[in-house]
Amino acid sequence: MDREQLHGTRMLQREAELPTQRSKEQRQHELELGLPSAESIRDRSIPLFNRSGWRFSNSGTFACRPFLADMRELGGQDVAVLGVPLDCGTTFRSGTRWGPQAMRTVSGLAAAGYNFEMGVDLSESLDMVDVGDVSVIPANIEKSFDQIDKAVAHIHERAVFPVILGGDHSIGYPDVRGLAPYVDGNVGIIHFDRHSDLSEYNYDERMHGTPFFHATNIPNAPATNLVQIGIGGWTGSRGGVKVARERQATVITITDIERWGLERVAEMALEIAWRNAKAVFLSFDIDSIDPGFAPGTGTPEAGGLLPREAFRMLHIVTREGLAGMELVEVSPPYDVGDITSVLGVRVINDVLGTLVEAGKLGRRPDETIKADPEVERQKDQTEPGGG
Repeated sequence: MDREQLHGTRMLQREAELPTQRSKEQRQHELELGLPSAESIRDRSIPLFNRSGWRFSNSGTFACRPFLADMRELGGQDVAVLGVPLDCGTTFRSGTRWGPQAMRTVSGLAAAGYNFEMGVDLSESLDMVDVGDVSVIPANIEKSFDQIDKAVAHIHERAVFPVILGGDHSIGYPDVRGLAPYVDGNVGIIHFDRHSDLSEYNYDERMHGTPFFHATNIPNAPATNLVQIGIGGWTGSRGGVKVARERQATVITITDIERWGLERVAEMALEIAWRNAKAVFLSFDIDSIDPGFAPGTGTPEAGGLLPREAFRMLHIVTREGLAGMELVEVSPPYDVGDITSVLGVRVINDVLGTLVEAGKLGRRPDETIKADPEVERQKDQTEPGGG
């Protein structure tokens, strides 16, 4: 027996004989729909927005909303949901690359879009599309940042509100970096987390404990407009605390919330984030919620917010409007019955509902009702005529 008799040798030759035309045409089509990648990406066949649906980008759409395949058609919508399946920035437990897929899957539970307590129907008030995932580079966090920055910028440039599904919290930096050039003034950041994420580096890289050190280096995203809510516990960084002190970021602990109350603290956060700012970005780390309610996360820290506390604070801090939001650190491999993904979807829907209710996004509920022909017909029948 020699090498030429091996099945493997025959299959090596067989591969060279297989056609490639269809796959080449498909990749070219995906590149046209998904747009060219950032300049740092050497393989120019990789689109900016993943259109292959392979591996961790294989899922349905958020809340069963339409999928926008051709990113050249973005513009005029109210909301674009963007997945960022990245977890190479984690320092303890990975798995957040599966966060976008898990939240999209479970979001079908609330696909009707109606909230009785708010009196809001998102499906009636918002033109929302899912634009799929960014083509991240799993082994290169800086190239992934370039991809995320360019993708988020594409959405902002077209005046569409981005809902960004993480992914670990390292994406907070390129998310703000993609937004900042499109704001004519300062950007405030409201950041829910148990960790300050203000270290310069983790393990010599910009990882999920570092996004707001680098975001607040952006000239129009000063740390004086950064408000961090829920910080505390035993997994923090003294280096990050030093940065918060030196840059005069505002840090609100669970102790502060217990002492001063949810409403008072939230009003303070709102005032500081908007002080001399033209826009505010919301960064919500799911580990700000106590791990009894959100076990599926990479760096859990006991003693966090209760879900109802977070919902109430979100209602207050988002009512003046947002330029975009991210929901990060959902790690499905550590979840139980998808409850962390359910919670992440609820946070997103509550924020969108509050923005609609406050008249900051889409159509207000009363405008939707007035636009209903049946309501107008009943109104005509009950109101007295003039003359």
